[in-house]
Amino acid sequence: MKQIVCLSNEAWSHSPGRTQQLITRLKHTQVLFFSPSGSWREIRFRAKGRAVKPNITVYPLPPLLLPADERYGPLFRLEQLRLARFIAGRMEEHRFRSPLLWCACPEQVHLLDRLDYDGLIYDCDREWDDLPPAWEGSLASAADVVFAASPELAERLSPCSGNIALLPNGVTYPLFSRIAAPSRPRPEDPVLGWAGTIHGNLDLSPLLYAAQARPRWTFLLLGRREQNPLLHRLARLPNVHFLPPCPLMEVPEHLSRCRVLLNFLREDQPDCDVIPTRIYEYLSTGRPIVSMLWPDQVEHFPDVVYGAHSHQEFLTLCEHALEEPPAWVSQRRLSHGAAAAWSLRAGQVSRILGTAGLL
Repeated sequence: MKQIVCLSNEAWSHSPGRTQQLITRLKHTQVLFFSPSGSWREIRFRAKGRAVKPNITVYPLPPLLLPADERYGPLFRLEQLRLARFIAGRMEEHRFRSPLLWCACPEQVHLLDRLDYDGLIYDCDREWDDLPPAWEGSLASAADVVFAASPELAERLSPCSGNIALLPNGVTYPLFSRIAAPSRPRPEDPVLGWAGTIHGNLDLSPLLYAAQARPRWTFLLLGRREQNPLLHRLARLPNVHFLPPCPLMEVPEHLSRCRVLLNFLREDQPDCDVIPTRIYEYLSTGRPIVSMLWPDQVEHFPDVVYGAHSHQEFLTLCEHALEEPPAWVSQRRLSHGAAAAWSLRAGQVSRILGTAGLL
């Protein structure tokens, strides 16, 4: 059984992200999953590891005592040494000897020289503009295999590694496809929905425009909310409703109430070509999707997603989506979703790592 030490950039959750989705589907493995540290007050790292599955034990990493970075030299190295010692201690407890090391953040490059491992994976699912480029370059150069979530990320990392595999995001397809067939009559006043984190830089102006122009439409927004500048204006509209975040298992039930699903853009990602998991979840429901696009953006799924470049076009395409005949293109959407199932993505990872002699 292959041993894997996973240095995640996401906490273990009932709404799992990319790393958790992939790691849990790798067969014949024993995994130590290290989630990011919390605030400096966090003490969970002192507790025993939590066995979330028979083959997976989760540990939160110790919090950084000071917000140090590489400019502070000795202090930065001391913090990284502290993290490495914690990880090495847990490896010793579980008798991990030269495991496969799975990294998901460029900052983890500073742990490489302090850990004993046999094989290195770097899974890149985003642009790390807030970190020094040299960190990611060094991590990609040291990795035996680099997985990239988009063609742009793969191209950016290509000078650093000759072994890059394109691995887009995925979806728990059986969970979302079960609501593909409408289970209730369509209400006269339609419901349009969004699911995901409302980040502070998420551009909600198309939603505000549509909600004001069509007061009989209902808009449901499911998920965690940050300090977004338009939230207070949207909250005053009687046809806009915010629902709290819920476990992934409950998200399809909320989406089943919606005739059209919506996707908005983050203002800090104008050049990002990573397809978010949300889009694959939407596709797996078979329901119409209306997405905002950047001015020069090419739609990834032009045959099944309505792409808008302006507020008025967004409103018009929502109307077209509401008038879409049942089952007109729903099967094509389901096919796109099925092709992105996390089980298939994990199978691709297993084949690549097996070919490289890492699994």
